[in-house]
Amino acid sequence: MKTRRYQKGMTAIGWLLVLGLIAFFTLITLRLVPLYLEYIKVESVLESLEAEPGITNSSRSEIVGLISRRFDVNDVRNVDPKLVKVSKDKGVLSVSIHYERREHLLANVDVVATFDKKVEVVAR
Repeated sequence: MKTRRYQKGMTAIGWLLVLGLIAFFTLITLRLVPLYLEYIKVESVLESLEAEPGITNSSRSEIVGLISRRFDVNDVRNVDPKLVKVSKDKGVLSVSIHYERREHLLANVDVVATFDKKVEVVAR
């Protein structure tokens, strides 16, 4: 008597499900990576203030202007430099930014990412 051989492998429906999941996660990755790359640029601009000579003696408008120019150089277009908060307290300059970005994902679903960075510069 012959034994039955069972097919091994995935069916067409199984392959469609796997490809659908891969496409979904690829879409999410393609939407979120630019947001985080932009945040890395914003973070580097704020951290570069620590190396700026005499930054603790600058006014708020000078600091925001400096950040705005560095945003232009680093091609940061979706973050407004006016969101930067500057405070001075006993020789310590605190520069912080808090913003959120909304990115369309599909249909009526959006992804919202919030970013927050604070840098403290001590007067030398």
